[in-house]
Amino acid sequence: MNTNSHQTLGEFIIENQADFIYSSGELSRLLSSIKLATKVVNYKVNKAGLVNILGEFGNENVQGEKQQKLDVFANETFIDTLSQREVVCGIASEENEDFIAIQPSKNSKNSKYVVLIDPLDGSSNIDVNVSVGTIFSIYHRVTEPGTPVTIEDFLQPGNKQVAAGYVIYGTSTMLVYTTGNGVNGFTLNPGIGTFYLSHPNMCIPEDGHIYSVNEGNYVKFPQGVKNYIKYCQAAEEDRPYTSRYIGSLCSDFHRNMLKGGIYIYPSGTNNPNGKLRLLYECNPMAFIAEQAGGKASDGFQRIMDIEPTELHQRIPFFCGSKNMVEKAEEFMRQEELK
Repeated sequence: MNTNSHQTLGEFIIENQADFIYSSGELSRLLSSIKLATKVVNYKVNKAGLVNILGEFGNENVQGEKQQKLDVFANETFIDTLSQREVVCGIASEENEDFIAIQPSKNSKNSKYVVLIDPLDGSSNIDVNVSVGTIFSIYHRVTEPGTPVTIEDFLQPGNKQVAAGYVIYGTSTMLVYTTGNGVNGFTLNPGIGTFYLSHPNMCIPEDGHIYSVNEGNYVKFPQGVKNYIKYCQAAEEDRPYTSRYIGSLCSDFHRNMLKGGIYIYPSGTNNPNGKLRLLYECNPMAFIAEQAGGKASDGFQRIMDIEPTELHQRIPFFCGSKNMVEKAEEFMRQEELK
């Protein structure tokens, strides 16, 4: 942990407000509400083995996946916390079928921001004590302030994001975010409940030696992905690469962010368009990756240029070290031309 500055997350947000395109105090309030919800969820995640909160809740979410009890708790915590701030006019969660329009109060009738969130990424790993996370994405609404939000406010391409971030609840709890001016990471000191700047100006190495993909689905992968995996495994030049796959996007992404690597969740699995959601996972991670010098693609085009058509849209996802993503795209294009 880099402790050169001892700067807290709150101090950092205030000091860098001028970098935020719509700065007038809203970013500070919005991110502080995410910070608060993160600390509440972190407490529950760390206590999960000691209290009766583990296991399935008994319902399935809109994705057809069984919800874990902590999924539900995290979802409600983020929605409740964000709803109480006077800068958020709408929330979309991976756990809910439709978006939530927040009724404006007298002081918040001109709220300008919508938040899209994956409250507990990797939740299938909860009961085996593997790191899980939270992913969030913030947009400036496109409809008139003071009016109810519409689907149009949420179906914006990733290049319109004004902030995005993720939280890892692991051996230490980290919050990593960008507002379009680089990427910074903050580590929670659990003794006093404060996030400190521990990873300033985070950068993804241009090259890496790690590839992250669920090879159990190999037979269903597009041929371009199969060819790239064989390339990674070949004993040539600086290869073979190391295979590392946790199954929590936040964890796999964060490791590759620090060490260099590529994360792939392609089409052709049990989900024809891939499993990851454009709005809740791919866009925010793509924004962070690009701000850290990396790249994010669906195998053929930039993730953040994709025009969303539905709230829970799924897409293939290739993300991480720039040169590795470009090499994977090269294999995809070669097969496309055949």
